[in-house]
Amino acid sequence: MREQYRSEDFTERDLSSDPMDQFARWFRQVAAGGVLHEPNAMIVSTAAPDGRPSSRTVLLKQYDDRGFVFFTNYESRKGHELAANPYVSLLFPWHPLARQVIVTGSALRTSREETVGYFRTRPHGSQLGAWASAQSTVVGSREELIRRYEELAARYPEGEKVPAPPHWGGFRVVPETIEFWQGHENRLHDRLRYVREDGEGGEPGAGKWRVERLCP
Repeated sequence: MREQYRSEDFTERDLSSDPMDQFARWFRQVAAGGVLHEPNAMIVSTAAPDGRPSSRTVLLKQYDDRGFVFFTNYESRKGHELAANPYVSLLFPWHPLARQVIVTGSALRTSREETVGYFRTRPHGSQLGAWASAQSTVVGSREELIRRYEELAARYPEGEKVPAPPHWGGFRVVPETIEFWQGHENRLHDRLRYVREDGEGGEPGAGKWRVERLCP
């Protein structure tokens, strides 16, 4: 199966000087008009200490000049892998617009205050689900999982405050590179990549950026 991507040129003069500002521009465009279902869905790739990679789709919950934030069970596979190896890749696959954004960087745990603040915004059922699911571990049956959930629902009925699990929280991916990929016909795609020139591995939001054009 093949498809010719037809879109306007994406050149250096179109870029913001800051990659997070550029991401905000593209994100607003893809989020508008309902073209994409869950435009904040991103593929998070991690690697075990022996180098074996794993990927999964996670929802982006916040972005700003400090990086990209998602929440998960710290005892999950990705949680364990990020604890041992903080290097991570994010991919936003915005196929209907022939666009991708690829991020590489390091994942840092968010503060407990940020985690609890976000947890309070989750629907009641999602709060219970964070307790019911020992993410990435083997479970005997779906019935067993539902039973755990129902026990929690009886303990914390709708309207009652559910505590944030101590094993659950956020990761902030501090970017070192951010590539903006725009598809074009004849596979002559535009690939513009921001590379952090200083502050790598340092404080979120630190550093200056240079822009590189990559061959497609």
